[in-house]
Amino acid sequence: MRMPRPSLNALRAFEATARLRSFGEAAQELSVTHGAISRHIRSLEDNLGVLLLVRNAHATEPTPEGTRLAEGLSRAFKLIQTSVDQVQPGPLTLSCSASIMMYWLLPRLSKLHRKEPQLEVGFHTGYGEIDFARDSISVAIRLSSIRPPKDVEPKPVVDEWIGVVCSPDYMRTTRITTADDLERARLLTTATRPAAWDNWFEASLHTPARRPGIAESFEHFYLLIQAAKCGLGVAAVPRILVRDELDSGALVAPFGFVSGPRKLVLWVAPHLETRPQTVALVEWLKNELLRTEGKSA
Repeated sequence: MRMPRPSLNALRAFEATARLRSFGEAAQELSVTHGAISRHIRSLEDNLGVLLLVRNAHATEPTPEGTRLAEGLSRAFKLIQTSVDQVQPGPLTLSCSASIMMYWLLPRLSKLHRKEPQLEVGFHTGYGEIDFARDSISVAIRLSSIRPPKDVEPKPVVDEWIGVVCSPDYMRTTRITTADDLERARLLTTATRPAAWDNWFEASLHTPARRPGIAESFEHFYLLIQAAKCGLGVAAVPRILVRDELDSGALVAPFGFVSGPRKLVLWVAPHLETRPQTVALVEWLKNELLRTEGKSA
C-alpha cells in the first residue's frame, strides 16, 4: 500500500527548523505558531517513519536522515523560488546595512526615482550572508570581507574610506590636532565593527605614543555616529556613513580619511542578473557609489 505524500507545509516547516536549528525561529520565518511547526514535523516523522530532529534544552539538531532530507528540500525550494521569479518577476529588493540605508541610500533615493522612475524597489536591512531565493533579495551592497552566496561573483565598486570623526566642540575642547592627542580622547566603537580602530591605526600609519583603550561601545554605527555628534568622544567610521554630517558641520574629521582594508561590493542574484530592471539598479548603485566614494578627497 502506497503511503500518502508528505504535505508541502510540513516539508517547509521541517526545512526551516533544520536550517535555523530552532522551532521558534522557523515559526517566525514562516509566520506560523511554534505549535504549528511542532505538529507539522511530528506528522512528517510519523508519515516517513523516521526520526528527523533531535530536540534538547539548548538546540534542535537534525539526525543524519534529517540532514539529507533538509539539504534536498533546501535545493528544491530555491529552485521553485527562482523559477517563479524568472516567470513572474516582482519588484526588486535591495539589501544593505541599516546604517548605509539611513546615511547613504535614503538621502539619495529621490535621485534613483528621477533617474529610473519605472523601477519598483523594496528594501531589506542586513549586512551578513544571504540566500537570494529564500530571502527574496535581488541585489545586495556588502563589504568584501563578507562571504558571498554560492555561484555569486562579487562586483567590487569602491574602497571603503575610514577616518576619525567627532563634533567640532569636542575637537576644540579636547585640543585634537595630531594622532597623539587621541591619548586624552574618549574612543568610541561599535559592536558591528570591533576592529574599526585597529583598521584605522594600521591604514593611517598613525602610532600614538600611548594608544588609548575603548571608552564606550554602541550596538550599531548609527548609534555610534549620534554619540560622536553629541560630543561623547571620537569614532572611527566609514566615510560613506558621515558624508552629510561632514558637509553640514555636525562632525569634523581632523585627520581626513584613508583607504581601509575592505571594499564595497555588489552581489546580484544570478537568476535576475540579466533582467533590465536589475541592470538599471546595479548601474545606478555603481555610478552613485563611484561618484560619492570613488575619490580620496
